[in-house]
Amino acid sequence: MSLKHGLLGLLNYGSMTGYELDKAFKDSLSFFWQAKTSQVYRELNTMEQQGWLTSRRVIQNEKPNKRVYTITDTGKEELKNWLSNPKSDISDAMGVKSAFLMRVFFAGETSTEDALNMLYTYREECSEQIRKMNAARSAISEYGAIVKDDQRIKYWKIAALYGDEFFQAGLSWADKAITALEEMKS
Repeated sequence: MSLKHGLLGLLNYGSMTGYELDKAFKDSLSFFWQAKTSQVYRELNTMEQQGWLTSRRVIQNEKPNKRVYTITDTGKEELKNWLSNPKSDISDAMGVKSAFLMRVFFAGETSTEDALNMLYTYREECSEQIRKMNAARSAISEYGAIVKDDQRIKYWKIAALYGDEFFQAGLSWADKAITALEEMKS
């Protein structure tokens, strides 16, 4: 997936300002795709140049002016083409490229205490991500009330379910790894 396709997907629900897009992206997609605000705006400019979206400037009194983005037919076609061609993304999801796991693999070169500290830190991060998934579910409810499309909401919930399971698996793995190392200390 690219950031562009995530933004197109959000715009497919309706026109939004850059601020609204950035917030919607972070509220709903950030558990599997992170983007900085500057990246969002850079991509919006690029996508407008490609003809995937249009923007109009809204002049406001006593507030900064804003730009409202709308997906074009070309943008909808790009989104549809991307959605109908998932094979490369599935391959990405099946692969594991993790500097952290490389560090775990070679942790025998450090002390057991250092390895345990690393695993405890990982476990804490998994727990934190599980708590953040609650915010993702809240966002699904919030945006679901706006979109009012049960089919779309179902897919949002399925994506969030993946996040739940992913972080739960990390937590379970960390617990087993910590137990194995603590047994070595005995």
